[in-house]
Amino acid sequence: MSSTDDGHNSYFPFGNSFRLIFSRKSHISPKFLALLNDFEIMLAGSLRSLEPKDSSEIFSLSWMIQALESLSVIHTNIKCLITDLQFPLSDWENSWMNVYLDDSIKLLDICIALSSELSRFDQGQLLLQYVLHILDPSINFPSSEQLKRAAESHHELMWRFKSRNPKLEHCHDILQKLAEKLYIGKVRNSSKGKVLMRALYGVKVETLFVCSIIIAVLSGSSKPLIELNVPEKFLWSKAFNELQVTILPEVRAHLSSEKVSLLKELEALEISAGRLHNLICKKQEKLLCQCNVVDSEEFASMEKSAENGNREEEVILSHKLSEQEERKRLQESVSDLAEKAEKLFEGVDILSSRVDDFFQILLNGRDALLANLRVLDQPEESNAVR
Repeated sequence: MSSTDDGHNSYFPFGNSFRLIFSRKSHISPKFLALLNDFEIMLAGSLRSLEPKDSSEIFSLSWMIQALESLSVIHTNIKCLITDLQFPLSDWENSWMNVYLDDSIKLLDICIALSSELSRFDQGQLLLQYVLHILDPSINFPSSEQLKRAAESHHELMWRFKSRNPKLEHCHDILQKLAEKLYIGKVRNSSKGKVLMRALYGVKVETLFVCSIIIAVLSGSSKPLIELNVPEKFLWSKAFNELQVTILPEVRAHLSSEKVSLLKELEALEISAGRLHNLICKKQEKLLCQCNVVDSEEFASMEKSAENGNREEEVILSHKLSEQEERKRLQESVSDLAEKAEKLFEGVDILSSRVDDFFQILLNGRDALLANLRVLDQPEESNAVR
């Protein structure tokens, strides 16, 4: 999850293909046009819902959860549009099927990479629970050995959070390939095909944008970021362009900064864990020289002087007060870290569930298409046998 500034990629539409597919002069029946308009209005609303209230929201798990929920909705709605268009696969061109299958397998790979990254948080959660358990001062004030184990576990925890995930890094190449095939060629003699391709284009734009932002934030790299140049002819164009102008500069600015972590909840946990680690180190240093806390010469002088008879009690009382303060500070630090951990891991669990939901929607759509293709191929196979 280390931060790098790798520039950005911009993708421009190929003018000719856009004019062929999305020309305003293309004849589309009022019924199909109404379906298309409803879909594009829905897509515009989906994009506007992702507009952050403040810049920090982009880097929160709650925004990622909402973004993935929006992807699940629009991918479900595109299936509903196909049904409303009464557009069976037998009427599809082979190129559309190939594009759909190719895109879906790439998006499934992205979901697998995201699940892999989020599973690393589960491993970190076990380590953190161990640290919180051995440092809990309400049970017993930690010994020097427990402090040592806690410090070692802290180092391992931070290493896990900061290490790179090869699967997530590979998503950069997947996103680039999706962007390169964003623009579909000419649709011939099919009003339904033109409506479907136009709707699919919008779905692909939002999907590509959302995935690139989430992967950039989780990986701490600007490589996945993709800037898309969308024509203004769609009902959702304004919403998308405004969202892109708002989010991309913020993500790039954070990537170029010295942030502990881009993910808001993870940054809060790392800061809290750092404070607790400092307390552990100070306590370890104190335990190493505990025998010298009260100087031996001071005790010798106390024994020789009757007038200093109460001095030893004062020193002991001072140490007790010091230990009480240490226990209080440790308790506060442990409680704060536990609170930050709960917020992080609850969010990660929900996000993991949303990734699984999106994965299942993609998989079901792909399986349905393949099943229909097998049915379409059966008559040809039967004729060949005859």
